Amino acid sequence: MDRQGFPGTAPDAAQIEAIARATIERLPPEFARHLGDVVLLVEEFADDETLAALGIEHPLDLTGIYSGRPAGEKSSGESGALPDRIHLYRRAILDEWVETGVRLDDLVAHVTIHEIGHHFGLSDADMHALEDEVGEEEVGERG
Repeated sequence: MDRQGFPGTAPDAAQIEAIARATIERLPPEFARHLGDVVLLVEEFADDETLAALGIEHPLDLTGIYSGRPAGEKSSGESGALPDRIHLYRRAILDEWVETGVRLDDLVAHVTIHEIGHHFGLSDADMHALEDEVGEEEVGERG
């Protein structure tokens, strides 16, 4: 398994966040310009309230979640609402990383793009297309 520069230690929240922010920077401009107010949070696990609301029993079963209203459903009359948030759950991501052997940067990018897709109200097919587009740019940078 490719440890991607993390020999002997699990990546911390700052490292997961750096990968997620690098993913966001590679988004096409039409997406990136609408993410300025979205807060990115990396936490160890989802809280019990979030898990219960989603009907998830074990915190390692949730790698990320988008909290907010999709961009197309917002109105200019909304005030005082919490900012939209993307939560990434470090321990669940690391658990999936170890179980699957997928490169950590690819896994974090996948979860990040999936949650961004919820912000834009994208379908799963659209999320996969966006992930492919961002991934193609990264391959060009790595290649």
